[in-house]
Amino acid sequence: MKNLIIRTITGVIFVAAIVASFLRPDAMVLLFSIVTGLTIWEFTGLVNERENVTVNRFISTVAGVYFFYAMTYFCSDLYGGIAKSVVFIPYLVSIIYLLISELYLRHDDPIEDWAYTMLAQMYIALPFSLLNVLAFTATPNGEIAFNTLLPLSVFVFLWVNDTGAYCVGSLLGHHKLFPRISPGKSWEGSIGGTIFVLAAAWAISTYLDGEMLTLWAWLGLGLVVVIFGTWGDLVESLFKRTLGIKDSGNILPGHGGMLDRFDSSLLAIPAAVVYLYTLSLF
Repeated sequence: MKNLIIRTITGVIFVAAIVASFLRPDAMVLLFSIVTGLTIWEFTGLVNERENVTVNRFISTVAGVYFFYAMTYFCSDLYGGIAKSVVFIPYLVSIIYLLISELYLRHDDPIEDWAYTMLAQMYIALPFSLLNVLAFTATPNGEIAFNTLLPLSVFVFLWVNDTGAYCVGSLLGHHKLFPRISPGKSWEGSIGGTIFVLAAAWAISTYLDGEMLTLWAWLGLGLVVVIFGTWGDLVESLFKRTLGIKDSGNILPGHGGMLDRFDSSLLAIPAAVVYLYTLSLF
């Protein structure tokens, strides 16, 4: 009972913080730059416990956070100054350093170090940074506007999917979705979560009365988030099974670590960006 209360309180604060952050662009940038840093720090700490793996946690984390801010600068008009493309140069320098440094560090397995270093950037820094693509969009007159609904809708769809899948799966779940990786997930729960998300997408479209995206586009976005969010969850489950751990951390009482809470979004965010970009081409 105590654990349920702690989990509920943490969950409410977690959701409230994310929703509130999307009310102001600077709040969103600050929150998710912190999330990016904490998640990379957690990930690199976990992989460093593997035999013959030594990833530079500090530089990897700083590089990932810098990349997030570089994407913010590139996508938005929040900051003025130098040409937008130049802002990525320090990030490239840090990545080159992380590669070259293995020549001199004499670690047992530099290939493992390189692989996990690059994975932290591709698996964590890149997806979070792509939130800026969703959050800062061009208006018809060419100006950049902060878009609250698109990035927030990705998280709303993920939360609705998790809730719907849990409720339906608990009541009707009999057929395992992916027993080798996540024995607790069922096809019934997954289908139930999808139905809940499609209903939420319909509600958003109805509320907006055709603005921003059509009904079918919202339904498609919901479906994309469900599919790739589920794969994101399974990817993190495979990661934890490979490491032989139950939770990625304990920073969020009752919910585990940062990877445990954002696993679904790490694939759902890039998939949403690709989906919306594809829509814009046709």
